[in-house]
Amino acid sequence: MLAHAQFRRLCRARDRLMEARDEPVSIEAIATEAGLTTFHFIRRFTAVFGETPHQYRMRARLEHAKHLLILDERSVTEICFELGFSSLGSFSSRFTRDVGRSPSSYRRQHRATGAKTLPHSVAPGCLNLLAELVR
Repeated sequence: MLAHAQFRRLCRARDRLMEARDEPVSIEAIATEAGLTTFHFIRRFTAVFGETPHQYRMRARLEHAKHLLILDERSVTEICFELGFSSLGSFSSRFTRDVGRSPSSYRRQHRATGAKTLPHSVAPGCLNLLAELVR
């Protein structure tokens, strides 16, 4: 059983991982902030959120990359380094594996319509729900 205070600390840790998507932050430091050992933090985080802290952080970084690729004019290389990837190759291969197409292809696909807004699949879930309610 997870105490309410511990759940709140895990949620704060998750928020910290999301905020730090483009800067290096150690899991050990976040575990300490949550008042847990690294082992227990990873175990509890995974049990509560369904993915490890590293997986969550990587997913957050790739979601941010999707936004930047659609809305920002900077090159894929500049976006890659802004998000804290060590090389364009590692960013491109991870993006392609997780998203299903290369960053350049993803950008071309979503810009082909000329839209300057995020596609439904990239917008935050709460906004998608709100859009459905308004219709």
